[in-house]
Amino acid sequence: MAIANKIASHISKSSWIRKMFEEGERLRQEFGVDNVHDFTLGNPDVEPPEAFRRELMTLAGQPLPGMHRYMNNAGYAETRTAVAEKLARESGLGVTADQVIMTCGAGGALNVVLKTILNPGEEVIILAPYFVEYKFYIDNHGGVPVEVWTDRTTFQLDIEAIEKALTPKTRAILICSPNNPTGVIYPEENLRQLGELVKKVHQRNGHLIYVISDEPYARIAYDGKQVPNIFPLVESSIIVTSHSKDLALPGERIGYLAANPRMDTVQQFMEGAIFSNRVLGFVNAPALMQRLVAKLQNSSVDIASYQAKRDLLCSSLSAMGFEMVMPDGAFYLFPKSPLTDDVDFVKLAQKHHILLVPGAGFGAPGFFRIAYCVDQGVIERSLPAWSSLAKEAGLRG
Repeated sequence: MAIANKIASHISKSSWIRKMFEEGERLRQEFGVDNVHDFTLGNPDVEPPEAFRRELMTLAGQPLPGMHRYMNNAGYAETRTAVAEKLARESGLGVTADQVIMTCGAGGALNVVLKTILNPGEEVIILAPYFVEYKFYIDNHGGVPVEVWTDRTTFQLDIEAIEKALTPKTRAILICSPNNPTGVIYPEENLRQLGELVKKVHQRNGHLIYVISDEPYARIAYDGKQVPNIFPLVESSIIVTSHSKDLALPGERIGYLAANPRMDTVQQFMEGAIFSNRVLGFVNAPALMQRLVAKLQNSSVDIASYQAKRDLLCSSLSAMGFEMVMPDGAFYLFPKSPLTDDVDFVKLAQKHHILLVPGAGFGAPGFFRIAYCVDQGVIERSLPAWSSLAKEAGLRG
C-alpha cells in the first residue's frame, strides 16, 4: 500500500462529508445549482465584518516595517495582549498575554494542546455527538479517545457518565460549546459541576485532568443567551478557538489557545505548548492575520441572520414531523432520523437533492446534521423538497 495502513483506515472512517461534497458536485452538474440543497459543510456564507476590511486596507496601504518577518513562537505580543484582555473581561480573572498562544486555527490549537499534555496510551474523553476530527487529533499524539454520551434527549453534559468513564489514564476531557453538531450551549452550572469533578479527582490522588474547551462558535449564540467563560468554573481548563466562524475567516486559519491563569501548572504548560507549537511545524499563526485580529476581538459577524435561518428551518421541519433539539448557538441542527438507519435516510434525502451528513459521522447513529450557514434562499428553495422527503420517510407533520 502506498500510504500507511492507519491513514488508509482513518480516511475510510472520516469520509462522510467528503462523500457528500462529491455527490453534491455530481448533482449540481446534472440538475443545476439552484436545484441542489447542500447542507453538508460548516463553511460560513456571510462575509467578514466591515471592521475587518478596514483593518486589511489600512495594513495594505500603510504596511508596518517588518510586518511579515518571524515573530515569537507564541505570537505577536500585541495580539496576545488583545486576546488576554478580552478573556480577562469575560472571566473576571487576571489573564495575561503569557497565557495565550496564537495558532493556526482551532485545529492547530487542539493539536498543540494534545501534543503538550499526552503521554502514549493516555485517554481523552470526547462527548458524543462530537466533531469527527477529535479522534484523529488525539491519535496524532499517541492518545486514546474514549467516547461518552451526553444526555440523549437534551445533548447536555452527563456528569455521572463522565465520572464513570474516568480512569487512572484519563488525561483530558474535550468539550465543545456551542456544540458541533448539536448547537447546544453547556450552562454555567453543568460546567461548574464538571470543574468540581476534576478538582475532586486531583485533590484525592494528585491526578491532573485538563478540560479542553473548543469554542469556535462562542460568539454565535441566540435568544440573548451567553456562552459561559470556563475559566472561573474549571480550574484546569484550556480554551482553544478560532476566528473561522465569529469573523467568517475559515480560510485564514487564525486562532489561539489560552490557559487558565488559576492552574498551578500554567507556566510549565505554556512552556510546553510554545515548544509544541514550534516543533509541530505550524511554527506561527499567519503574521498578517495576527495583526488584523488584534483589533477585532470585540467584532463579530451578524448573528441575527443565522438566528433567522435557524428559526425558519426549525419551525418548517418541526411542522413536517422532524424531531430536534432547538440549538442555542452555532449553525447546525441535529434532528432524529425518521429511519432507523441514519445512513439510509441521508441516501433517501439525496433522491430529493438534499445533502446531509449522517449522525454516524459524529459518533451518534440515529441522527443527521444540517449545516444552515447557507444563503437563506437555499433554505427557502429546499422546503418543498424537505416536505416530499418527510412524506417518503413516513412522517406525518
